[in-house]
Amino acid sequence: MTPTLTHTRTLLLALTAAAAAGCADSTSPNTANVNLSFAGVRPSTGAAALRLPGQPFVVPGPGDSLVIAVGSDSLIITKVEVVARKIELKGSESTDCDDEGEMDDCDELQLNARLFRLPLAEGVSSPIGVDVPAGTYEGIEIKIHKPTSSSGDAAFLAANPEWPAGQSVRVTGFYKNVPFTYTSDVVFKVDQALVPPLTVVEGTATNVTIRIDVASWFRNASSGALIDPATAGESGINRNVVDQNIRNSVRAFRDDDEDGDESDG
Repeated sequence: MTPTLTHTRTLLLALTAAAAAGCADSTSPNTANVNLSFAGVRPSTGAAALRLPGQPFVVPGPGDSLVIAVGSDSLIITKVEVVARKIELKGSESTDCDDEGEMDDCDELQLNARLFRLPLAEGVSSPIGVDVPAGTYEGIEIKIHKPTSSSGDAAFLAANPEWPAGQSVRVTGFYKNVPFTYTSDVVFKVDQALVPPLTVVEGTATNVTIRIDVASWFRNASSGALIDPATAGESGINRNVVDQNIRNSVRAFRDDDEDGDESDG
């Protein structure tokens, strides 16, 4: 007989399909597929003419790029990469475990650091699909991680030999038409409630989007002015400002139509 866990529990979602297969697969009973998508920009809220004075002008650029303009200053972002180490869904419903009642076998999946490239046009990319126990999940935890030479990151470093050592974020683009490459070693955890809670129904696919609002990173929250990425590096005067903007930019929500908009589910 399969024991039932009735207390609050955390389900670790693997960042690789192989890791997910170690605990649950598409043939497991009482499971459903949860797709984890990523978005890099907020959905459009209207024409540029409706912007209030001082608000940035944010539009998709050529290819997968993003143009941000404030007054006569402009920032073009052409690529954004972020390293995440794990993503957790937090559930409070009864969930089936394995036949031996070993909670660790069912809760903890092998996790490795993984590199995500954020889409800069509206919409989402969907790099992860995992099967999880049916139930209700009330929160999500996301960890942004800087890979090191520790054994836990060996696979990441081997797969990404050109990744800058000890960095969690890399952005390339142009500030006032001058090319830049920005990196950060910011490390943080986002622990967010899912409102409304995510209900996973056996046999029914569900999508959760993790949106990281890149357009907010290089802006002064008080004045709205753009920040030169060159001033936000390791010894730059705006390093702490941009690092905090990155921390504040992450939001997760149910998004079954996969458009990166939390207002329509």
